[in-house]
Amino acid sequence: MTAAAPVATPPRRRRVWAWGLWDWGSAGFQHIALTFVFSVYLTDAVGADLPGTISANSWLAWSTAAAGLAIALMAPVVGQSADRAGRRLRATAVWTALVVLCIAGMFFVRDDWTDLWLGLLLLGAASIFVELAYVSYYALMSQVSTPSTVGRVSGFGWALGYLGGIVLLLGVYLGFLSGNGGLFGVPTAAGIDVRITMLVAAGWFALFALPMFLLLPETPPAGPRGPRLGIVGSYRRLVTDLRALYRTSPHTVYFLGASALYRDGLNAIFAFGGVLAVTVYGLEPGQVLIFGVAINVVAALGCLVGGSLDDRLGPKAVIVGSLAGAVVVAVVLLFVSGPTMFWTFGLILGLFVGPAQASSRSYLNRLCPTGTEGQLFGLYATTGRAVSFLAPALIGLFTALLGSDRAGTIGIVLVLLAGLVALLPVRTPIPVGSRPRCDGPGNRQMNTRDSCRE
Repeated sequence: MTAAAPVATPPRRRRVWAWGLWDWGSAGFQHIALTFVFSVYLTDAVGADLPGTISANSWLAWSTAAAGLAIALMAPVVGQSADRAGRRLRATAVWTALVVLCIAGMFFVRDDWTDLWLGLLLLGAASIFVELAYVSYYALMSQVSTPSTVGRVSGFGWALGYLGGIVLLLGVYLGFLSGNGGLFGVPTAAGIDVRITMLVAAGWFALFALPMFLLLPETPPAGPRGPRLGIVGSYRRLVTDLRALYRTSPHTVYFLGASALYRDGLNAIFAFGGVLAVTVYGLEPGQVLIFGVAINVVAALGCLVGGSLDDRLGPKAVIVGSLAGAVVVAVVLLFVSGPTMFWTFGLILGLFVGPAQASSRSYLNRLCPTGTEGQLFGLYATTGRAVSFLAPALIGLFTALLGSDRAGTIGIVLVLLAGLVALLPVRTPIPVGSRPRCDGPGNRQMNTRDSCRE
């Protein structure tokens, strides 16, 4: 892998803000389309009267699985292409625009089962496009950070993502979705209140993504441009590069595997936390929304603190500490009952989730050779998708075996613990300023990422 020249001067603060605002804006998809509003509208309203024996929930699950498969196949090759051509910023802009168009298109999904297929198509396509956008967006982190600030920058962006979700979710709930059309009194017939919300979400993402495309410079190509590669050629190149990466930087490959495990556990906390809050700990459905806002605030604060510790102690220390804390709190939640205990330990759990996620992308940024960030963050997305079935499967298994929704938490604990154990032997990125001996017999020469190469 040929390395491109790194950025020599510290990035300007306004560029860091512009990069982080993309995370803030992405709440238009993550919180509104994917999690809390449009997906619920599809299953509870649009597909409520769907004929046949297959439920709307099942169709949503299958379309999500199909989107995940497409992401796993496309992400590393798309990232590799952006690296090679020096078009990470342009690639992020294209994928972002496609996500915005898909969200805006959700306005045309009426409260009628015949529109379920259009809704599933738009949600599935947006899921693919946003994950491909994340590949290039994560790779752009090297444009707005230095080796001494990458942890803080990653934590800052992740915190903005949580906070943006809170602001947007509360805004659309109060303005359009609460009561009869919210504060603006919009009609509720044919799902107009939800459909207008999707236009707001699309505009939100477009508005806050724009500063990054105006202020950030484009990345240079990763080496001289060669002939264009087709699909088959791109995968052949990917296999060749992976073999070279394993020979020269095996701990990068180990990290991709370990992080795939624990990221699946972290995702399961948010995916199943609301269900467990109601069925196990006795929260009312309306209280779950309030808890969701609170845990996002706590997770954002955790990201900011974790980002600072990341740059001082290294990302591995932050991730290991966060995962260990999450495992302990999750075990405690297995034995406590009632809303008060859930609020107490649930918020503590959120404090650990944010830093583990934010430091994971800074970890990979520190490990990967310069000029290959797009390809490696593509693999980061692929490995995550490859094991994304594990935590849900274990939750279902323990729930069925022990006849208790509470027992599903055991599955989350096991996946987090497996990821933690797999991470422990992975090399810690060398702190900035350290000068290991790489000039003696049998030693190696340092490259720009503070790792040694032959």
